[in-house]
Amino acid sequence: MPLERIVATALQIADEEGSDALSMRTLAQRLGSGTATLYRHFDNRAALVAHVVDRMFGVVELDGDELLAMGWDQALRTGAHTMFDALARHRNAARLLVEQVPMGPNAMALRERCVEVLLNSGFPPRAAAHAYATLARYVLGFAVQVNGHAAGQPDDAQVSAVFESMDPDHFPATVAVAGSMPVPIEDEFTFGLELLLSGLSHLRDEG
Repeated sequence: MPLERIVATALQIADEEGSDALSMRTLAQRLGSGTATLYRHFDNRAALVAHVVDRMFGVVELDGDELLAMGWDQALRTGAHTMFDALARHRNAARLLVEQVPMGPNAMALRERCVEVLLNSGFPPRAAAHAYATLARYVLGFAVQVNGHAAGQPDDAQVSAVFESMDPDHFPATVAVAGSMPVPIEDEFTFGLELLLSGLSHLRDEG
């Protein structure tokens, strides 16, 4: 059975049923095969997860030469938004990234491009490593939360109404900003990313 089909099906399971649902047995059932077929390709579930994770990174399209031609902050901004969009499309499966540091060829290529930009822009090696790791964790943290509201959960208008109805004597600060809450997650992501880049700018200048 082609490896490509196996990994694509595994990603589909994680997308549809959640990362915890992905197992060798579940995958074998979905493929209509035995687990022995899977163990010819993967020693264990962790090896399977590594392939699924790298498949997600494979859809992150970033041209290394284009990134190097940008300023480091614009390059990281572009990279972060591109990663966010890609991982958000696989919100459930993206949780697999919590299980291990991605080391597949697609993930390594992405890391290489971003770290190269930082090093070429004057960041010391330690700062460059920390900057990319922090950026990657930041993107993942937001990406797994995208996908609207779960069934039975209040929508943004309802949440905003709750804030606005609070007693101003007890929650004056919350009531004062109620018209701007809840903040859309995409706006939160962009706002926080700019703060992160600003902090990295100061770190680079001080280094």
